[in-house]
Amino acid sequence: MLTLPTLALILFVSSAVLTYFLVDRIREVVIYKELMDSPNDRSSHEHSTPNLGGMAFYIVLMLSFYFIQSYEDNTSLISFLPGLTILFIVGLKDDLVILAPLSKLIAQTVAAVFLIAQYAYSIESLHGFMGIQDMPAVVAAPLAVIIIVAVINAINLIDGIDGLAATVSIIMFTVFGGIFYFAGKTYLMLVSVVMIGALLAFLRFNLSKEKKIFMGDTGSMILGFLLGAMAVRFLSLDSSAIAKLPFQFENIPFVVVAILIIPFFDTARVFTLRVLNKKSPFSPDRSHIHHVIIDKFGISHRRASFFIGVAHFIFVVLFSFLAMITTQWILLIIFTGVILAAVLFFFILHNPRSLRKMRIKTKRRLRSMNLF
Repeated sequence: MLTLPTLALILFVSSAVLTYFLVDRIREVVIYKELMDSPNDRSSHEHSTPNLGGMAFYIVLMLSFYFIQSYEDNTSLISFLPGLTILFIVGLKDDLVILAPLSKLIAQTVAAVFLIAQYAYSIESLHGFMGIQDMPAVVAAPLAVIIIVAVINAINLIDGIDGLAATVSIIMFTVFGGIFYFAGKTYLMLVSVVMIGALLAFLRFNLSKEKKIFMGDTGSMILGFLLGAMAVRFLSLDSSAIAKLPFQFENIPFVVVAILIIPFFDTARVFTLRVLNKKSPFSPDRSHIHHVIIDKFGISHRRASFFIGVAHFIFVVLFSFLAMITTQWILLIIFTGVILAAVLFFFILHNPRSLRKMRIKTKRRLRSMNLF
C-alpha cells in the first residue's frame, strides 16, 4: 500500500496532468461549437473567450474519489456527490444560458443541505467563541447551510479577472489541507491536494494570452462548495481533533474567516454598496476590489491577482499566528482594525470625489464652529 506522502504526490501530479489535458480539449470543443463568453460593459476581457474550463474540476474530482475513498472516516463522500453534481449541472447551464440568481441560490441551498445532513458536518460547538459552547441543531444546521452558500457565491463573485479565483482558492486549499492533515482528517487533505494540482494546471490556460479559458460558474461553484464544506468541517471538528492543532479553541472561527477573508470581504463590500445605491445585491457592476485595483492603478490582471493573493496569504499567516498566542478579544480588536482600514482604503480608491466632498463638509463644519 502506498504511503500517504507518496499517494498525495501521485494525486497532485495526476490531477495537474489530467486537468491540463481536459482543459485543452474542452477549450477546443468550446471554440468549435462557438460557446464563447462575450464581453459586456463590466467585463475585464475585450474579446470573446472560451468558457467552461471548470468542467475539468468535476471530472478530476470524480476520478480522484475512487483513489481516496478508503481514507475517509465517515460517509462524507456520499454527501459530496449529489451536491457537486447539482452545482455542476446548474453551473453548466448558467454558463450556456444565464440563470436567474434565485434559481442558482435554490440549487446552492439544496447542495448544501445534502452535505450538512451528514453528521460529520454538524457544527455542535463553537468551543467558547464569544462565550458560545454547545449549539442546538435548529441553529447549527441553518448556520452550516448559510456558510456553504455564502462561500459558493463569494468565490463566484471574485472570479472576475484572470487568475484571481484560482490563486485565492489555491491559498485556501493549501491552508485547509494543512489543517486537516494535522487534525487527522486525511480524506479532506487529499481532496485539497487534488484541487491544488487541478488549479495550478488551470492557471496555465487562464493566464495565457494564446490559449485563454475561463472556469465559468461551473468551476467557481464547485470550488466554493468544496471550500465551504471544508470551512464547516473545520468548525465541526471535535475537541480531540482541535487539540492536535496549534490554535486556541475559541479562536477557530477567526481562523476560518481569515482563510476566507478575500472573497468574504469583497462580497460583503459589494453587496453593501449595491444596497446603499438601491440596487439588487446581485446586479453586475465594477465595484469589486479587483476591478477597483485594475481601474485605479492601470495594472494587468496577473499583477492584480498576484497582489491580492499576496495580501490574502499575509492575512491568513498573520491571523493564524495570532490565533495561537492571543485571546479572542485581542484578536477581535486587531481583526476589526484591519478590516476598517481595508474598507477605508477601497472607499478612497473607489470614491475619491466622495472623499473630497467629505473633507470640504468637515472643513465647513469646523469653520462654523470656529475650530478651523
